[in-house]
Formats: sequence, C-alpha cells, structure tokens
Amino acid sequence: MNSYKEREVLRLLQDEGTQRKGFEMIVSQYSEQLYWQIRRMVLSHDDANDLLQNTFVKAWMNIDYFRAEAKLSTWLYRIALNECITFLNKQRAMNTVAIDDPEAAVVERLESDPYFSGDQAQLMLQKALLSLPEKQRMVFNLKYYQEMKYEEMSEIFGTSEPYSRALASSSLLLYCGILYPPFFIR
Repeated sequence: MNSYKEREVLRLLQDEGTQRKGFEMIVSQYSEQLYWQIRRMVLSHDDANDLLQNTFVKAWMNIDYFRAEAKLSTWLYRIALNECITFLNKQRAMNTVAIDDPEAAVVERLESDPYFSGDQAQLMLQKALLSLPEKQRMVFNLKYYQEMKYEEMSEIFGTSEPYSRALASSSLLLYCGILYPPFFIR
C-alpha cells in the first residue's frame, strides 16, 4: 500500500495535469473511514454508499476551492456530514410513521438490511445512537469510533474545541443513560 502524504497530494491537486491522480489518492485514503462515518449516521449500506459517492462528487467539483487552511480530511468530513444532515432531513420529511417514534422507519430498515451483521446487542447500541440528537450522534461517532481529536472536530463543526469536548461528553452521558436508564434515573 502506498503511503499517503498530504503535502504531495495537495501539490498534485494544484496542477490540472495531475489533479485526477491526486484526487484518486484522496479517494483511496479516505473512502473506508468516510463510509463508516456516514453509515453510522444513516445506517443503511446502500444509502451510505450513495452519500459517500455524493461526498466525493462534491469534493471533486469543488476541489479548486479547497484553500488548504484545514486538512483534507477535515474538509471531506464536513462535506460528508452535510450530506448526511441533508439526507436525514429529507428522510424525516418523507416519513409518515408514528409521530411519537420518528426513528422507527430507520430502525426497521436497519433490521432488514442484509448488510447488517450485528447481533441483538449491536442492534440495541445502534438504536441508542439513533436516539441521540444528530449533532451529538455525529460527535459521538467521530470521537468514539474514528478517535478524532477535539481540535479537528471543532474545525469540522466550526465550533471551539471546548464546545466539541462538552458535546462529546454530553453525548456519551446521553448514550449511557439511554442504554442503562436505571443507573441514570434519580
């Protein structure tokens, strides 16, 4: 496997003759981690693949506007998370399931997804994650699945680092409270 050097990729992106090669390196480097970040938000394999493709199409269409003020990964995550928010908002608007359980359709799709290989415990964890507000779910996924640093999360969300820390802590507390309510009820 080739080692990925961001400076080299940025140099390739600046020249029209090598831009495609540079972008292929980006896709190769970030496809899997972006896929899993998106998949944890939308749950469906097919939807995650579509959103991953949309993410890379938007990145390619806007590559000339990338100013390298942030890392490429930060820029890509921001595009991917915006794609997820747009998708989830459209899904929510189209859903006509019970008003008291708006995530029921998503859980049902997860349970019937042939690519979901988790057991009951994994399903319970995914349902708990689904009950978190979107931004907290995104921060939870970035922090506890991607092991992303707070500094990079704050760049993705356009917030301060302390705010990202607080959001990650509160999402973890909410998540634990959903999974183990007897321990968090006073």
